[in-house]
Amino acid sequence: MIDPDVISALIRRTAEAVILPRFRTLTRDQIREKQPGDLVTIADTEAETMLGRLLTEAVPGTRVCGEEGVACDRGTLALLEQPEPVWVIDPVDGTANFAHGRPAFAVIVALVEAGITRAGWLHDPLGNVTVHALAGGGAWCENRRLLVPRDLPLSAMTGSAYGRVPGGGGEAARLLTARGTVCTIQNTGCCGIDYIRLARGETHFKVCSGSLPWDHAAGLLIMAEAGAEARFLDGGDYCIHDHHRALLIAPTPDSWAALRRVLLEPNKRDVAPTSSN
Repeated sequence: MIDPDVISALIRRTAEAVILPRFRTLTRDQIREKQPGDLVTIADTEAETMLGRLLTEAVPGTRVCGEEGVACDRGTLALLEQPEPVWVIDPVDGTANFAHGRPAFAVIVALVEAGITRAGWLHDPLGNVTVHALAGGGAWCENRRLLVPRDLPLSAMTGSAYGRVPGGGGEAARLLTARGTVCTIQNTGCCGIDYIRLARGETHFKVCSGSLPWDHAAGLLIMAEAGAEARFLDGGDYCIHDHHRALLIAPTPDSWAALRRVLLEPNKRDVAPTSSN
């Protein structure tokens, strides 16, 4: 049985050793593009190396599938199809923020076995906040169990919305705010921070046009354990092997369905329900 506090300590140790010392001290030669517009820094690569070593030492028999490792060798994704447990790591989620000195970045770690997420951790290095969940064991921040608020009307909800809705439906953020369906959109540019805020009840929904495992596997497990409705926008259950399907997270099945209607039926004249009850 994995002790989540032990893994949390390893994540914090890595952040303190190789991520925080690089924040706002990076030189130009320590930042590069993996592909146009997709940055990677020396902190990303050093953190993935260190954290991967610490995790596999802590839990013998596990392997690592990290974002930067996949960028170098796409074949690494095949590890997620094997029965052995695999650590899925985003060493510095929100790299663009980190590289430009903006304080919204996180470390994301998921433990995946036979394609199923068994545990997840989200760590905010600047705030020194860690949220974690074991499948079936609830979502936690330190000693506090996390549960999403369930009685908030849509019009009072704040959340994040990235990208365009499938099928040419337009930008998710614009669709949700155009008719006052939700209160505000607050995009941090960092999935890990978005999920931490969701889990702690500081925000209430999230829409994302992609579903890369290092961005979402841990967060989706944590949100499900916190009682949220967390699925693909098309209604399907999350699958770690699908990387390009839109995701929607909301507090309840009713609020999830209401947000989905607004996103997928923007031209209909009926007004989406404003209550999650």
